[in-house]
Amino acid sequence: MSHLLHIDSSVSQTSVSKALAETFRRVWAEENPQGTVTYRDLGATPVPHLTEAAVVAGFLPESMRDSEQVDAMLRREELIEELLASDIVLISTPMYNWSIPSTLKAWIDQVLVNGRTLSFDGSPSPMAGRPATVVASYGGGYSPGAPMEKANHCGPYLETVFGQGLGMQVEVIAAQLSLASRVPAMAHLVPIADKSQATAHEAVANRARNLASVPV
Repeated sequence: MSHLLHIDSSVSQTSVSKALAETFRRVWAEENPQGTVTYRDLGATPVPHLTEAAVVAGFLPESMRDSEQVDAMLRREELIEELLASDIVLISTPMYNWSIPSTLKAWIDQVLVNGRTLSFDGSPSPMAGRPATVVASYGGGYSPGAPMEKANHCGPYLETVFGQGLGMQVEVIAAQLSLASRVPAMAHLVPIADKSQATAHEAVANRARNLASVPV
């Protein structure tokens, strides 16, 4: 039985990134009816940003932590255990100011801990080899070859975190020009934006279908 960890990060309940994630989750559930899902909506219920106590606790044996560090690490461990228990990770994110929402960064900071999910001695992460899917929405155009391509610090950053950092098999699927329908100056781009979203939904559905068929 496969276990999906689904993390949404948009503050909007009608966001393009959440809609893409919903397509993934629906198709995955149809293909894998016995699967289970752990869900977090970071836009609605953010996790705490790191504190000094939380950072220090991550480098100390449990016996050496003070009460503040123990409490901070308990919060981190809850999120870490959710990640480690998953067979498949689904992350949805909009691009905010050329990067990811701070709530998603806070979650990442909480779950990346040496000796738990990361390894600084060259040994593989316990998440190594598991699939991660990032579905993203970009208000403008950041596709390869676009003038703003190098300003995209969203998808490439998450590829680094989940691929290089955790050793997972990452695929990023993005819908471009999501602001076209709301910004008058971009009105002429609406047909391109609609096509980009339709293509992204199709790619997300195919990704979910393929992952649902992989034994765990």
